[in-house]
Amino acid sequence: MKRHFLIFMALAMVAASCSVSKSAREKRSLLDGTWTLEDVSYENNTGNFKSVIFNDAEDICFEGSDWFFRNNNSTGRYTIAPSTYCNGGDRYIRWSVVDSDKNYTSQLQFKFIDAKSKDISGGLGYRLNIVSLTPQAMTLKSNNTVDGETVTVVYEFTKKQ
Repeated sequence: MKRHFLIFMALAMVAASCSVSKSAREKRSLLDGTWTLEDVSYENNTGNFKSVIFNDAEDICFEGSDWFFRNNNSTGRYTIAPSTYCNGGDRYIRWSVVDSDKNYTSQLQFKFIDAKSKDISGGLGYRLNIVSLTPQAMTLKSNNTVDGETVTVVYEFTKKQ
């Protein structure tokens, strides 16, 4: 009997350590659905920037892209429209919301997967700070270094109805 109790307690501790915070669950629920990335802009530096985002495409290609997040299995995709500058199509992702220990904000993290949900990024991924998230709008930010200076990339989304 004592042994069963110890096994139960060990399993309960493992389950508790893997649980997602209430804040992260709420943000996951709000993220569920389709969003349009309306604008990509830059903070903390002056000048014109042209950048490749997520090691995928130039920033201009992401403006107007649709992002779909499925909460029940943590998969999704973003779709870039084809153009002269942009290699269009779907990019599949596995995503989650994590609470950051550093600045007490939540982050959206994702990595690339294929259409069959297999990792194609070697476990590498991206984290974006969730600055604001409502049922209608979302702002994400990521800090990057350019020539030794910090530049913050700002992503402004609206939810599709």
